[in-house]
Amino acid sequence: MNEISKKSTSRREFLKGTGRIAAASAIAAGIAPRMYAGQNNTIKVALIGCGGRGTGAADNALSVRQGPIKVVAMADVFENRLKSSYANLKKMHGDKVDVPEGRKFIGFDAYKNAMDCLSPGDIAIFATPPGFRWVHFTYAIKKGLNVFMEKPVTVDGPTSRRMFKLGEEASAKNLKVGVGLMSRHSRALQELAKRIHDGEIGDVILQRGYRMAGPIGFFASLPKPPGISDLMYQIQRFHSFIWASGGCYSDFNIHIIDHQCWMKNAWPVKAHSLGGRHYKHSPEGVAYVDQNFDTYSTEFTYADGTKFIMDGRCMTSCKDIYSSYAHGSKGMAVVSKSGDCGMPSSIHKGQDPTRSSMIWESKVSRDERNPYQNEWNDLVDAIRNDKPYNETERGVKGSLVTSLGRMAAHTGQEITYEQILNSDHEMAPGIDKLTINSAAPLRPNSEGRYPIPEPGIVKDREYRDFA
Repeated sequence: MNEISKKSTSRREFLKGTGRIAAASAIAAGIAPRMYAGQNNTIKVALIGCGGRGTGAADNALSVRQGPIKVVAMADVFENRLKSSYANLKKMHGDKVDVPEGRKFIGFDAYKNAMDCLSPGDIAIFATPPGFRWVHFTYAIKKGLNVFMEKPVTVDGPTSRRMFKLGEEASAKNLKVGVGLMSRHSRALQELAKRIHDGEIGDVILQRGYRMAGPIGFFASLPKPPGISDLMYQIQRFHSFIWASGGCYSDFNIHIIDHQCWMKNAWPVKAHSLGGRHYKHSPEGVAYVDQNFDTYSTEFTYADGTKFIMDGRCMTSCKDIYSSYAHGSKGMAVVSKSGDCGMPSSIHKGQDPTRSSMIWESKVSRDERNPYQNEWNDLVDAIRNDKPYNETERGVKGSLVTSLGRMAAHTGQEITYEQILNSDHEMAPGIDKLTINSAAPLRPNSEGRYPIPEPGIVKDREYRDFA
């Protein structure tokens, strides 16, 4: 579609207290490190998706100290988000934000216009709802651009298969690709993973992860108000709709699932899950219309039979637990003490993580304590020094395994990795052809309610469409 032009705003909801990171240099499509005319080695960045995550990612990019970098183009489907993002970035980074009105793009084709402002070897940031990830990645590869893409990177089997192939194409062109699973760039978790893989806690026999807190983001949604289409409403409130984000399960749980699979050095082969919609009315008594369960509990199983339990909850006034643990035959580890990858990580004798049982605790230098900054520094270093760097495959596997747990809950069935990978349920077919006037991938019924999962009734997909 051609709704371009217009001015406009907005990575990472400015993740409370986490600092910055950085974007990066470039590589001529498939050859050596890029050299700019007149020795100008400024890396140009286009921000596609200007919400909190996109703005945070651009802030991180502009904070990299490995050579000059500028944001030169921005794109979103919501003008107010672009305007707000631009104002925030300009205030923080001044002349590093060089985005005149002619390089601010609004609409479903805006991603193309923004990437057209770049040269081969520059960087495109993808921070739109993940349903659009494969569409934007396809165009970036065509343009010879390096990429930083936010998590999750897929929400279903068909798009996962597509993204695996696109990752191979990116490697063939020597493009560098970062994925926003920042736990892998936590220096504490990197040291812990090495110690676990070297056998310090023995054989990993059980893992536990918890993301149990009150509702955040667009977890729950009231009926669509007047003045906005179903399509724009679903994009605006993407956490509420599985096609757009994988729902709260994928968006909220993926970091702990990803880093626990890293600690185990394996991906689960199957999952069985529980979940339910317990409180689905607003305080005023209005029924929510989103697709999310309030609670999820998943038992992942690895090929060797080891279990990984992941519990998630979005409820107020309940006990909050936001941490992860790995239990071994010789002891146990606190993987994330608090949050998605909160330091310090530690190893303990026995199975009780007390101070007296601790035999190792992570120590990280001050300048490497921010995993968001680390992931950008690592990406830019790979670009400027032409190091192999493509996190697509791992990002897709992390996203697919997370969707595996979600699908098991929503169907009430034990689901295998191969089942979801080879599933034919593409939740948003034709998403690359959407325009402002298109129908939404998810249709409401006559009462304005959207289809919800029906475990044990709908067994082969996560919901049945009303249409």
